[in-house]
Amino acid sequence: MDSTTQLTALRTGITTPVRTSGTPVHASGPPPSPGPGEISRSGSLVYDPAEPSGSLHLRAARVLNGNWTGTSTVPSRGLYPHQWSWDSAFIAIGLRHLSPLRAQTELETLLGAQWADGRVPHIVFNPSVPLDAYFPSPDFWRSSTAGRAAGAPRTVQTSGIVQPPVHALAVWLVHRADPGLSRARNFLPRMYPRLAAWHRYLLHRRDLGGRGLASVVHPWEQGMDNSPCWDAPLSRITPAPARSFRRADLDHGAPEDRPTDLDYGRYVRLATDYRDRGYADGGGEFAVEDPAFNALLIASEHALACIAQELGATGTARHARAERLTAALVDRLWDPAEGMFFCRDVYGAGDGAGAGESGALGSERCSQNGALGSERCSQSRDGHGSNPHPENPESSALTPEHRSQSTAHLSDHRPPQSSALASEHRSLRGALIPERSVSGLLPLILPALPRDIAATLVRTASGPHFELGGAARLVPSYDLTGDAFDPHRYWRGPAWFNTNWLLERGLRLHGEHGRADGLREALLRTADESGFAEYVDPYSGEACGALGFSWTAALTLDLLHEPPGHGVSPTGLGTFVKSDKGGDRG
Repeated sequence: MDSTTQLTALRTGITTPVRTSGTPVHASGPPPSPGPGEISRSGSLVYDPAEPSGSLHLRAARVLNGNWTGTSTVPSRGLYPHQWSWDSAFIAIGLRHLSPLRAQTELETLLGAQWADGRVPHIVFNPSVPLDAYFPSPDFWRSSTAGRAAGAPRTVQTSGIVQPPVHALAVWLVHRADPGLSRARNFLPRMYPRLAAWHRYLLHRRDLGGRGLASVVHPWEQGMDNSPCWDAPLSRITPAPARSFRRADLDHGAPEDRPTDLDYGRYVRLATDYRDRGYADGGGEFAVEDPAFNALLIASEHALACIAQELGATGTARHARAERLTAALVDRLWDPAEGMFFCRDVYGAGDGAGAGESGALGSERCSQNGALGSERCSQSRDGHGSNPHPENPESSALTPEHRSQSTAHLSDHRPPQSSALASEHRSLRGALIPERSVSGLLPLILPALPRDIAATLVRTASGPHFELGGAARLVPSYDLTGDAFDPHRYWRGPAWFNTNWLLERGLRLHGEHGRADGLREALLRTADESGFAEYVDPYSGEACGALGFSWTAALTLDLLHEPPGHGVSPTGLGTFVKSDKGGDRG
């Protein structure tokens, strides 16, 4: 039996670590991994397949095995040779079906590189990879020196920006895959204070618009790097000279599929300026409130409430915060006339009262959105009721041991707000960005989303802009009818597996089982035919980017573990928290 077959057959098997790209948050000592044919510590085997050697699930497992470094999983061996933040969260969600211990290790390695101010960096660099293999490399970010004031770790090199906060959701689902193993290793008590600090950073340091939502300060932070949503706010940025950097990505991808040199120059300028400010938030030229980023934060806040409950707290305050954030998301980013959510350019021109007056999107939501009620809209305008994140929502409910872990584990590294940040908190400026992105559909994953808004999102996804269940095989990353649509260029039209997987979850959560089943089938077929591609042409399914991409393989495994037409739990998180057995979704 080869190592990949063992990985698919064993619930808690793990390969011996060969190197460390971060500092895993270890327990006093993990229980020994079971040998071939043994039962895990929890007494159950989630997956013991008798599959042919060419099966889809076995090939997906081989991708993850081939990209495993010993402590984490690279997205792809060539183009992305380090550990990426939201990639690892999605990877862990799939890995939990093969090896819950390895899934735990994946997340422990990532969170072991967390900064003292709470941020989880978007890249944890592997020191054995040559500097010229990827740009921007560790010598560009200079995390241990430029990030010293923000509490960057000294023992590992990272980037200084972040990625979407899928991590609490991943931690909860990995715990649920094998609660016995998780409890034996104290997985949740070690993860909770780090996740709480991560959410606190986003909800306080990144509330640059002053209305409760987190802002991204670089397009790379949102994950959809080259989306047309960034074109307008990026147009204000003077690009770095092309001679000042070398694009390693063009060694692995066709130039016509990648961001342009002009866009890349602006990315480099933004990152350089952020680094040179010591990674202090609030003083830059780019700040965008993104619907997908905030929806994932809200979903993870619900998951963090479940983790708190597992640790003996009520979780009530965190669930309430998640619902208030959902209301803030609708109030700030929903456009009822267009039937979807839009990004808000915090520093763009706008009146700041509810919806931005931006092109075709200039509708006044507070007067039209009956699902939310006029009371909350008036509260948002006068500044009352607009803080959806109390400082310590669970501190009184957690045990003294957990509270001490939270304070000892990460110092409360919060430098005073700069005058620029304080000024921006007082400002209500900002305009919605008139670009239809898949990001604007992803709040469908939220359980507290008003019913009429969820139904409208489904209609928009099924309409001519995205063609869910229609001419498109998978939902594109950008409006099929938009002027900037390109079926192959990075995030400007191709379909991605993680966004479609999230949509499948959201459709199922809101009772759209037929559409969810159709999307699931299309995802599995496309993953199979494309060789687990990074992204694909939304119409033909033609492979683009890297092949053998880790989150594509991981999310394929997750879909394979759910039968078509599975139901929804009444727990409030729906398919994200399904049962105490394996197969819960995220």
